[in-house]
Amino acid sequence: MNTTPKPSSVSGSGVSGAGAHRRTVDVPVPAPRRPGVGELLGGAADARKMFVGREIQIAGDITCCDQLLLEGTAEVKLRESRHLEVTESGVFKGLAEVDDADIAGRFEGELIVHGRLRVRGTGSIEGRIQYGELEVESGGRMVGDIQVSSVARVSAALEPSRLSGFPSVPPASAASRAASQDSAAPAL
Repeated sequence: MNTTPKPSSVSGSGVSGAGAHRRTVDVPVPAPRRPGVGELLGGAADARKMFVGREIQIAGDITCCDQLLLEGTAEVKLRESRHLEVTESGVFKGLAEVDDADIAGRFEGELIVHGRLRVRGTGSIEGRIQYGELEVESGGRMVGDIQVSSVARVSAALEPSRLSGFPSVPPASAASRAASQDSAAPAL
Protein backbone atom coordinates (compact mmCIF):
# COMPACT_ATOMS: atom_id res chain seq x y z
CA MET A 1 0.00 0.00 0.00
CA ASN A 2 1.21 3.42 -0.91
CA THR A 3 1.19 5.86 2.04
CA THR A 4 2.43 8.94 0.23
CA PRO A 5 -0.25 11.59 0.56
CA LYS A 6 -1.44 13.32 -2.57
CA PRO A 7 -1.12 17.07 -2.53
CA SER A 8 -4.47 18.69 -2.36
CA SER A 9 -5.16 21.67 -4.45
CA VAL A 10 -7.01 24.77 -3.40
CA SER A 11 -9.41 25.81 -6.08
CA GLY A 12 -9.04 29.20 -7.63
CA SER A 13 -5.66 30.02 -6.09
CA GLY A 14 -3.35 27.93 -8.23
CA VAL A 15 -1.43 26.98 -5.11
CA SER A 16 -1.17 23.36 -4.12
CA GLY A 17 -1.16 22.16 -0.55
CA ALA A 18 1.73 20.56 1.36
CA GLY A 19 3.83 19.89 -1.71
CA ALA A 20 3.64 23.44 -3.08
CA HIS A 21 6.84 24.90 -4.43
CA ARG A 22 8.08 28.12 -2.85
CA ARG A 23 9.87 30.63 -4.93
CA THR A 24 12.74 32.64 -3.48
CA VAL A 25 13.28 36.09 -4.90
CA ASP A 26 16.69 37.73 -4.66
CA VAL A 27 16.29 41.40 -3.87
CA PRO A 28 19.39 43.42 -4.71
CA VAL A 29 20.71 45.33 -1.70
CA PRO A 30 22.93 48.30 -2.46
CA ALA A 31 26.39 48.25 -0.93
CA PRO A 32 26.93 50.64 1.99
CA ARG A 33 27.83 54.05 0.60
CA ARG A 34 30.53 56.28 2.00
CA PRO A 35 29.59 59.94 2.23
CA GLY A 36 31.17 62.19 -0.37
CA VAL A 37 33.35 65.17 0.48
CA GLY A 38 30.44 67.55 -0.19
CA GLU A 39 28.34 65.73 2.39
CA LEU A 40 31.22 65.70 4.89
CA LEU A 41 31.49 69.47 4.51
CA GLY A 42 27.76 69.86 5.10
CA GLY A 43 26.27 70.59 1.71
CA ALA A 44 25.58 69.51 -1.81
CA ALA A 45 28.24 67.51 -3.59
CA ASP A 46 28.28 69.93 -6.54
CA ALA A 47 29.17 72.96 -4.39
CA ARG A 48 32.65 74.46 -4.69
CA LYS A 49 34.25 72.91 -1.62
CA MET A 50 37.78 71.72 -1.00
CA PHE A 51 39.04 69.35 1.67
CA VAL A 52 42.75 68.93 2.45
CA GLY A 53 43.23 65.92 4.73
CA ARG A 54 45.85 65.27 7.40
CA GLU A 55 49.40 64.79 6.16
CA ILE A 56 48.46 66.30 2.76
CA GLN A 57 50.40 69.35 1.55
CA ILE A 58 49.27 71.72 -1.19
CA ALA A 59 50.76 74.90 -2.67
CA GLY A 60 49.50 77.42 -5.21
CA ASP A 61 46.53 79.71 -5.85
CA ILE A 62 42.96 78.78 -4.97
CA THR A 63 40.13 80.87 -6.39
CA CYS A 64 36.36 80.48 -6.46
CA CYS A 65 36.33 77.97 -3.62
CA ASP A 66 33.23 78.47 -1.46
CA GLN A 67 34.62 76.51 1.46
CA LEU A 68 38.10 75.23 2.34
CA LEU A 69 38.46 72.69 5.16
CA LEU A 70 42.13 72.32 6.05
CA GLU A 71 43.46 69.46 8.18
CA GLY A 72 46.83 69.29 6.40
CA THR A 73 49.26 72.00 5.27
CA ALA A 74 48.57 74.68 2.66
CA GLU A 75 50.97 77.30 1.30
CA VAL A 76 48.51 79.19 -0.85
CA LYS A 77 46.74 82.36 -1.87
CA LEU A 78 43.04 81.88 -1.23
CA ARG A 79 40.68 84.44 -2.78
CA GLU A 80 36.95 84.66 -3.55
CA SER A 81 36.08 82.19 -0.80
CA ARG A 82 33.21 82.28 1.63
CA HIS A 83 34.55 80.13 4.46
CA LEU A 84 37.97 78.96 5.65
CA GLU A 85 38.27 76.38 8.41
CA VAL A 86 41.69 75.40 9.73
CA THR A 87 41.35 72.44 12.11
CA GLU A 88 43.71 71.72 15.04
CA SER A 89 46.05 69.74 12.79
CA GLY A 90 45.89 72.28 9.95
CA VAL A 91 48.59 74.79 8.98
CA PHE A 92 47.85 77.66 6.57
CA LYS A 93 50.73 79.80 5.24
CA GLY A 94 50.05 82.61 2.82
CA LEU A 95 47.15 84.94 2.01
CA ALA A 96 43.47 84.29 2.62
CA GLU A 97 40.62 86.67 1.80
CA VAL A 98 37.33 85.16 2.93
CA ASP A 99 33.89 86.06 4.25
CA ASP A 100 34.22 83.99 7.45
CA ALA A 101 37.08 82.05 9.07
CA ASP A 102 37.32 79.50 11.87
CA ILE A 103 40.89 78.91 13.03
CA ALA A 104 41.67 76.05 15.42
CA GLY A 105 45.12 75.29 13.98
CA ARG A 106 47.96 77.57 12.85
CA PHE A 107 47.69 80.47 10.39
CA GLU A 108 50.76 82.42 9.22
CA GLY A 109 50.52 85.28 6.76
CA GLU A 110 47.80 87.73 5.79
CA LEU A 111 44.22 87.01 6.80
CA ILE A 112 41.41 89.27 5.59
CA VAL A 113 37.98 88.31 6.94
CA HIS A 114 35.08 90.46 5.80
CA GLY A 115 32.69 88.89 8.31
CA ARG A 116 33.37 86.87 11.45
CA LEU A 117 36.80 85.61 12.49
CA ARG A 118 36.61 82.88 15.13
CA VAL A 119 39.85 81.84 16.85
CA ARG A 120 39.46 78.61 18.80
CA GLY A 121 41.34 77.89 22.03
CA THR A 122 43.92 75.88 20.08
CA GLY A 123 44.18 78.45 17.27
CA SER A 124 47.14 80.69 16.52
CA ILE A 125 47.30 83.50 13.95
CA GLU A 126 50.51 85.39 13.17
CA GLY A 127 50.85 88.14 10.59
CA ARG A 128 48.54 90.82 9.21
CA ILE A 129 44.97 90.29 10.40
CA GLN A 130 41.89 92.24 9.32
CA TYR A 131 38.37 91.31 10.38
CA GLY A 132 34.78 92.55 10.62
CA GLU A 133 33.73 90.65 13.76
CA LEU A 134 35.99 88.82 16.19
CA GLU A 135 35.44 85.90 18.54
CA VAL A 136 38.42 84.50 20.45
CA GLU A 137 38.14 81.52 22.80
CA SER A 138 40.33 81.29 25.88
CA GLY A 139 43.77 80.17 24.74
CA GLY A 140 43.45 81.51 21.19
CA ARG A 141 46.37 83.67 20.00
CA MET A 142 46.66 86.57 17.57
CA VAL A 143 50.03 88.24 16.99
CA GLY A 144 50.87 90.91 14.42
CA ASP A 145 49.22 93.88 12.75
CA ILE A 146 45.55 93.57 13.76
CA GLN A 147 42.86 95.81 12.26
CA VAL A 148 39.08 96.05 12.39
CA SER A 149 37.76 96.44 8.85
CA SER A 150 34.12 97.42 9.41
CA VAL A 151 32.80 99.79 12.06
CA ALA A 152 29.22 98.68 11.35
CA ARG A 153 29.97 95.04 12.13
CA VAL A 154 31.88 95.92 15.29
CA SER A 155 29.03 98.06 16.60
CA ALA A 156 26.63 95.15 15.99
CA ALA A 157 28.96 92.91 18.01
CA LEU A 158 28.75 95.39 20.91
CA GLU A 159 24.98 95.21 21.25
CA PRO A 160 23.81 95.27 24.91
CA SER A 161 22.58 91.66 24.65
CA ARG A 162 26.15 90.53 23.88
CA LEU A 163 27.65 92.50 26.77
CA SER A 164 25.75 90.73 29.53
CA GLY A 165 28.63 90.96 32.02
CA PHE A 166 29.06 94.72 31.69
CA PRO A 167 26.93 97.45 33.30
CA SER A 168 24.41 99.03 30.99
CA VAL A 169 24.92 102.70 30.13
CA PRO A 170 21.91 104.40 28.52
CA PRO A 171 22.71 106.14 25.23
CA ALA A 172 22.90 109.93 25.37
CA SER A 173 20.05 111.80 23.72
CA ALA A 174 20.72 114.11 20.81
CA ALA A 175 19.76 117.13 22.94
CA SER A 176 22.23 116.26 25.71
CA ARG A 177 25.03 115.66 23.16
CA ALA A 178 24.31 119.05 21.53
CA ALA A 179 24.30 120.79 24.92
CA SER A 180 27.63 119.24 25.90
CA GLN A 181 29.19 120.23 22.57
CA ASP A 182 27.94 123.83 22.98
CA SER A 183 29.37 124.12 26.49
CA ALA A 184 32.70 122.61 25.38
CA ALA A 185 33.08 125.00 22.43
CA PRO A 186 35.20 128.09 23.15
CA ALA A 187 33.42 131.45 22.94
CA LEU A 188 34.52 133.67 20.08
